[in-house]
Amino acid sequence: MKSILSNQTVGIPENVDITLKVRTVIVKNPRGILRRDFSHINVEVSLLGKKKRLRVDKWWGDRKKLATVRTVCGHVQNMIEGVTLGFPYKMRSVYAHFPINIPLFRRMYILRVRMRTSVACSVSQAQKDELTLEGNDIELVSNSAALIHQATTQADE
Repeated sequence: MKSILSNQTVGIPENVDITLKVRTVIVKNPRGILRRDFSHINVEVSLLGKKKRLRVDKWWGDRKKLATVRTVCGHVQNMIEGVTLGFPYKMRSVYAHFPINIPLFRRMYILRVRMRTSVACSVSQAQKDELTLEGNDIELVSNSAALIHQATTQADE
């Protein structure tokens, strides 16, 4: 059964500026700018009340198409959180919950991983064998962490 209208709103903090250009959401803050294109999703995106709330509408959708409303709102909330606080990821080098030496699994060559743009990687001074990845875009930060994980995973054991 199709629902006539499904909508959801996202609150916008004071220090964040959001602009819309034909289903492209641009989130600005002094920390950075994030841009995301939702033109492949058939929803209406609009700003309400002097840019205090962002509203996502879906008309005449079934159960699966109505789920896109919450998806778009979740992406916008992640963008707002990214430009205000950022996303830190911490990675530790362990094997079966035991710490390991950084020369990974008898390999004596250096692994090089191409980090995604705008992701900062640093070695933690407080904790041994810990990498800290930080950036504004959660997808780029998590993708960089996944690339490091894939490069250090031993395939033959």
